[in-house]
Amino acid sequence: MPDGAPAPAIGARVVVPLGPRVVAGIIVEVKTGNPEAGTANLEARPSSLRPIRQILDEASFVPPEVVALARWTAEYYAAGVGDTIPALLPPMARGGRADAHKTTRVAAITAAGLGALAGAQSLPHRQREALEILATVPTGIGTPDLAARGIAADAISRLAKHGYVSVRHDRIERDPWRDLAVAAASGVGARSDPTLTPLRLLTGEQTTALERLRKLASAGEFRVALLHGVTGSGKTEIYIRLSEAVRDAGRRVLMLVPEIALTPATATLFRAAFGERVAIQHSGLSDGERHDQWQRIRRGGIDVVVGTRSAVFAPLERVGLLIVDEEHDASYKQEEIPRYNARDVAIVRGRRAGALVVLGSATPSMESYQNAVTGKYDRVVLERRVLDRPLAAVTVVDMREEYAAEGPDVILSRPLRAAIGDRLALGEQALVLLNRRGFATSVFCRECANTIDCPNCSVSLVVHGEGNARRARCHYCDYTQRVPPACPHCGGAYLEQAGFGTERIEAEVRAGWPSARVARLDRDAIRRRGALHALLARFRGGEIDVLVGTQMIAKGHDFPRVTLVGVVSADVGLGLADFRAAERTFQLLTQVAGRAGRGEQPGEAIVQTIYPDHYSIQLACRQDYPGFFEHELRFRRAMRYPPIVSLVNAVVRARTFAGAMDDAAAVVQRVRDAVGSARGDVHVLGPARPPLGKLRGEYRAQFLIKGTNRRQIREALQAALAARPDLQRRVVVDVDPLSVL
Repeated sequence: MPDGAPAPAIGARVVVPLGPRVVAGIIVEVKTGNPEAGTANLEARPSSLRPIRQILDEASFVPPEVVALARWTAEYYAAGVGDTIPALLPPMARGGRADAHKTTRVAAITAAGLGALAGAQSLPHRQREALEILATVPTGIGTPDLAARGIAADAISRLAKHGYVSVRHDRIERDPWRDLAVAAASGVGARSDPTLTPLRLLTGEQTTALERLRKLASAGEFRVALLHGVTGSGKTEIYIRLSEAVRDAGRRVLMLVPEIALTPATATLFRAAFGERVAIQHSGLSDGERHDQWQRIRRGGIDVVVGTRSAVFAPLERVGLLIVDEEHDASYKQEEIPRYNARDVAIVRGRRAGALVVLGSATPSMESYQNAVTGKYDRVVLERRVLDRPLAAVTVVDMREEYAAEGPDVILSRPLRAAIGDRLALGEQALVLLNRRGFATSVFCRECANTIDCPNCSVSLVVHGEGNARRARCHYCDYTQRVPPACPHCGGAYLEQAGFGTERIEAEVRAGWPSARVARLDRDAIRRRGALHALLARFRGGEIDVLVGTQMIAKGHDFPRVTLVGVVSADVGLGLADFRAAERTFQLLTQVAGRAGRGEQPGEAIVQTIYPDHYSIQLACRQDYPGFFEHELRFRRAMRYPPIVSLVNAVVRARTFAGAMDDAAAVVQRVRDAVGSARGDVHVLGPARPPLGKLRGEYRAQFLIKGTNRRQIREALQAALAARPDLQRRVVVDVDPLSVL
């Protein structure tokens, strides 16, 4: 620490030496004595400690309670604190820059300049013109505005040299709201009916739900409530009114949404309700916009923060309400270190703040619903849509019958084709969902039966594009190659494409209805910034008749003209070797069916599957969540999976599969030794080859740890890894995983 400097505050930024480098960091803990000797002598530090070079902030840059939340996140998710701290900071502050604000030069006329303008001094024409313009605005004019009026920077510099003008630098805030308002007005995620008009009368169900939540919030104590409402039941209206009550009580609100695409409508609605005291935080903003919004929150002039996953760490103080909309959504889980679930971190933040946490969903996660059933969470139910609009009528098509009638290559069933034709004739819109990208899912040789695989990952390459533009791509490492004219294994000329994705569905719809306006929404179609907003705006504006897409079209969007939803290969996720496969299938089908019939016309959903009797499909078509929960819980209990037990998924990477298995086996043995006598409650499965045995050039071995004591599981695994420091960078630890692939 610099000589004579006081101890830095928790959350302050400092500059410290790290090996040969000098880096910026955040103070997470302050100790006032020698940590080894236990004395109060700050100078008696161990020789291995090096002094702080510079303290950048006199007070906390990040609120101490947010720093503490980050430390909890690191501990719970078995990550380093250094991996978690960056999530707290806006991008432009992570390098320790004390001031990353954007400024503009402003010129203002001085008394001497007014005198020169009024006197007989001889001034060049442009300088006199500049003074005349500046004299009309005593507070000053930005030099970019002056340049637009023909006053060059050198003229201002000469006037400043003579003392006729003063030049200052004013801070300007990069405002994302202009683009956000355009996106929301274009219909990105916007609701079409009056469910979100603040002056609209609430339904009886909404009124009851709101009063119950208000009572919980007004208690000023930590509580978690599950707002379980069917699609279109008006949950967001409740969020806004509940937020108003919390704000009126002097506390603040953190509102999380799962996708960037859903931010514009939600943020704009909160902005309409609460004015400029609303900030947004998500990765879709520019670095400058995120920085300025973060600073607005930090300065305390914000009542409501709307954002995606990382907004759970926003520097918002006096939080009284945290809302996690679509709480079941997998987007809340981060897939890189630290692998946290923002929903669960929000609950911890609410507990520490003594706040109400509201989890909203039409299809709650198994964990959240289990907590509601057992009384750990309060359960608030909305069973009917606003204006009593009916849920979509659902028809299940058995594709085995379609294959028998029309051959094995049929993609769109007869009922779906007929329904699309009917909707187009009526001038209505349709959504067609297939949760798989590309044109074909694999290329195989008819002579040797080999497939064209990724050289880096143990998966087949997916074909994108048609004709001469066809490319084969890996969806994991993004390896790409041209589709070869002959088999690379045997030289055979008979290569066939198998399977299909959204590109093939788009081509089928275009071929079936040449005059229809068709578009596709998946990650491949919206790589360019702004493409997502533009595409959804065109669809909402009626410029697109049929929108084909992945699960991106199933979340949160309300389109009044959509009266038909078609689901192709509804069972595509059921074949995955993952215990959550049925849950994800149920949620996706229920959510996408809820996109139909949200306007004045009734909706219809047609679900194509080769497993028409599977419980997840049958119960999703009936919108029967309690029935699904009970059925799925029996499976989870029998197989000892969450929410019955806690689960940690660990993957060990190595250059060879044998090496990965050997290293994983060594860790597994140490875990078993660490749990010792408690092994009866802790089960270690594996190691084994995972479904994805090779990823990005590295072989993988997997093991699972199950048990009812999360802390015991984490500590046993961390102790095992600590004994093998050479493995720590080659082991991926996922606590409470949403996928075990």
